[in-house]
Amino acid sequence: MCGIVGLLLKNPALRPQLGALMVPMMIGMTERGPDSAGLAVFTEPVEAGSYKISLYTGDHLIDWKSLLVKLRMASEARYEIEATGNHAILTTTGSPSILEAWLAEKLPEVAVLSVGRSIDLYKDIGTPGDICKRYDFEQLAGTHLVGHTRMATESAVTPAHAHPFTAGHDFCLVHNGSLSNPHLVRRKLEPLGIEFETDNDTEAACRYFEWRLREGDDLKTAVQRGFEELDGFYTFLMGTDQELAIVRDAFACKPAIVAETDDYVAVASEFRSLAHLPGVNKAKLFEPKPQEVYTWKV
Repeated sequence: MCGIVGLLLKNPALRPQLGALMVPMMIGMTERGPDSAGLAVFTEPVEAGSYKISLYTGDHLIDWKSLLVKLRMASEARYEIEATGNHAILTTTGSPSILEAWLAEKLPEVAVLSVGRSIDLYKDIGTPGDICKRYDFEQLAGTHLVGHTRMATESAVTPAHAHPFTAGHDFCLVHNGSLSNPHLVRRKLEPLGIEFETDNDTEAACRYFEWRLREGDDLKTAVQRGFEELDGFYTFLMGTDQELAIVRDAFACKPAIVAETDDYVAVASEFRSLAHLPGVNKAKLFEPKPQEVYTWKV
């Protein structure tokens, strides 16, 4: 059992409050996921030719300013960094793949959590409330977000196994449920050069959908293809730089509820995580139907 939350702000005036509106949603899912939590927040994109890379160091102490100096010495690309404890958002004009290779060789204790022009990603071990405080989520601003609280049932409790999972650029996925055939999906994708970082079943779904996006599918088509490839019980909530999407399996046994107003679209596993939102008493409330893909654009 896990908890999912999502929030897309239609009203630009609310975007500075994205984090403040989200924190009660995340804390409301504590009982569904007390062992780890994570959040992907989408902001206005950085300038063309630049990328944002979310970094995580766990228990390792990193001098982020020293890292910045080393990067600037190793490459002519521009680098800037904003750190919050053991997380940092690195903005660069350099190649993300070259940077990842450099980190793997020089600083293997630094993990790359996400890459894109809009996405910032945080995840760690601990209760949702602790993680919200640890990374000052209340201060986050942006257009939309995808969050998760985890109760581990099929793999270890580590930051790497926490959600959201990411693949490619500006794509993330969170999952409530369990897949029965993630190893079959891996065997399909690995010969295509797609590498996996964990044994978590959710990573198989994330990398499958991102592969289909790279093959030219839109998100809705990619998810519909997944009905034939992904076996199990699930509610998936996904984010790209432009949209939020949710889908439930054919049996829809994993809960989800959506609240939509003129100002926002909010998603959670249970209504209690939506009850504080402004105007929710007048929102359109519904449970997503089985195997129907719902998407909302920024």
